This record gives sequence, C-alpha cells and structure tokens, in this order.
Amino acid sequence: MSIEKQISIIKNEIKDKADLVAVSKTRSIQEIQEAYNSGQLKFGENRVQEIVDKQSKLPNNIEWHMIGHLQKNKVKYIAKFINLIHSVDRISLAKEIDKHAKKENRKIDCLIQLKISKEESKFGLQIEDFKNFYESLQNYKNLNVIGLMGMASFTDDNELIDKEFKKIKTIYDDMVLIDSRFKVLSIGMSDDYNIAIENGSNMIRVGSKIFGKRNY
Repeated sequence: MSIEKQISIIKNEIKDKADLVAVSKTRSIQEIQEAYNSGQLKFGENRVQEIVDKQSKLPNNIEWHMIGHLQKNKVKYIAKFINLIHSVDRISLAKEIDKHAKKENRKIDCLIQLKISKEESKFGLQIEDFKNFYESLQNYKNLNVIGLMGMASFTDDNELIDKEFKKIKTIYDDMVLIDSRFKVLSIGMSDDYNIAIENGSNMIRVGSKIFGKRNY
C-alpha cells in the first residue's frame, strides 16, 4: 500500500482528535516527498545530522520535530528551523536550547519528556522530578514549553500501556489548568496510538504504519 494511502487511512481513523507526525527517521528524501505530496507537513526525526540534511533538501513549509534524545552540543545545528523539540528532560539541554534560540532571535517550542515506562532503554524525566524541573524552566525565556511527551512500554500488554498513558494524561490535565501554554500531549506511536487517543493524546508519532517496517 502506498505511503499516501497509509496516511489517508490513519488521518481518517484519528479524524480531528490528534495531529499526525510522520516519523521519517532513516527514510529517503523520495519517501518523505511522497508523504509531503499527500498533504503531510509534520515530520519527526531523532538524529540531528539527518534532520539538518533533509531540511536543506525538502520544501520550506515542512514542520520538523526532533523526537529523539537530543545531545546539548547538537542544538546549535537545528535552532534556526526546528518547529518542536519533544525530548526536553534535563536542565543542561534546556539551557542550551534557550541560548541558541536567543541567538536566532526566536522562541523554540518544546515538550517535557516524562519517563512513563520502566524500560531502561527509554529516556525521560522521572515523574517525581517534574514539578521542580518545570519551575526551573521558567528561567529560560526563549524556550517555550507547550506540553508533554511520553513513550509507553514496548509490549503487547494493552492494560500496561493504558496505565502508562493515563499517568501522563493526569499530569497534563493538571498543567493545562496552571499554564495556558500547555496544548500538546504527544503520546502514541504506530502500535499504540489508538490507546493513546483514548487517553487524550492530541499528537501521535507514526513511522512504520506509514512507511513500512525498517530493515535496519
């Protein structure tokens, strides 16, 4: 099935409940262009070198999202054009984003990544550290926190996934009442976005369901 058809199916399925970020990491320029030609504008990458290269070769109105773990020494390469950084989970990174956003005379939208899974391979801020972390971020005026991101466990246990998504949704709901900037809850990927949407996700990150399984 074509990339265009897959995007159409997913968008019809989620309707207006959530924004679709097409996870284009490791995908070719041609594949991304095909998705773009179908009307898809939001694309997510997890490697700075790759996102910089693709941004230079693809249409200017694409919205680029950094969805992977971001090293602070790489922020300078994306500060000029990045639309949303999903993975802010430490002060050293926040400070670097703020510094380079200021240099570019812009504010960079960011999500705080919370660790909702017990899997060691998952990055993110521990939930018990969230309040202090959020308060510390108020010192950085060029970093604009607009919501939360989380990754559920890689498992067939839908009850566990549901529990993890409910955990982050509760925190998100509390923050919406406190901070008017909070408008994005980025949870849900190819295998669990339906559960995420049931739990209030308004942004899903989908790769293999659009482009097919990666071979590497």
